[in-house]
Amino acid sequence: MDSQSRQLHILFLPYLAQGHMIPTQDMAWLFARHGVKVTVVTTPLNAHLFSNKIERGRQEGIDISIRGIKFPTVEAGLPESSENANSINSLEMEINFCKAISLLQQPFEQLLEECHPNCIVVDMLFTWASDSAAKFGIPRLCFHGTGFFPLCVYYSLREHQPYEIITSDFEPFPVPGLPDQRTLTRSQLTSYELEVETQNELLTELVEQAIQAEITSYGIVVNSFYELEPAYSDHYWKVMGRKAWHIGPVSLCNTDINDKAQRGEIASVSEHECLRWLDSKEPKFYNVWSLQNYIVPF
Repeated sequence: MDSQSRQLHILFLPYLAQGHMIPTQDMAWLFARHGVKVTVVTTPLNAHLFSNKIERGRQEGIDISIRGIKFPTVEAGLPESSENANSINSLEMEINFCKAISLLQQPFEQLLEECHPNCIVVDMLFTWASDSAAKFGIPRLCFHGTGFFPLCVYYSLREHQPYEIITSDFEPFPVPGLPDQRTLTRSQLTSYELEVETQNELLTELVEQAIQAEITSYGIVVNSFYELEPAYSDHYWKVMGRKAWHIGPVSLCNTDINDKAQRGEIASVSEHECLRWLDSKEPKFYNVWSLQNYIVPF
């Protein structure tokens, strides 16, 4: 067997929103730079967000490419240009976008049958991906855009529901079962965490399905590093008993200023203006834990 046939092949399927696609692009690039054959799966109107960097990578001899799958806008009742969550401007569109995401399962499975990848890395919001991976006997890694701290807090809230006995939205309550003492208020939680009824039952169901998909996946990859949150990394591994790998910060794979600035859609301000603004500020140290006030992992 030659070296080419032994090359590991991984498919990446990012959720169709800026905040998910940018770190997935970085992650795919990171894997490809380590000698993995990488295929990024996306829809036609989102392909341009990846194409420039992928083309530069291929010119450097990196084995990375894009495969397109049709986004079922018409079938889901969406305007034909609505292939990205950025285009959503109403509750009805949000519901229909979720329907369209669910309809991607069949074309994605067809792609799995064609490509025979060794592994797939799929965003947590593609809740059907674990079933698809199991159907073809392929390990599925779930990608979380958040870190271990919010994941651990979320699952603690879900299990213990400490907010149930709190009557005020601003009264602090302790979050049990964590490696250190943390307090929150009801005002800091989303409707999903409070498990209250919302107008959008489909999105509530999507969150529940995303949780189950994570549990049934082979493991998760997290855009974080151990030294940032060691206690919570250990807690997720050893106490919650789930497989996870630190791969972040994935943005560090961008050594060229153009790779950093040209990810995603064109920004309203230039990278030079951002750097000038940052350079104008006095240095100041922030405790990373003090910044983790709002727990919205989904």
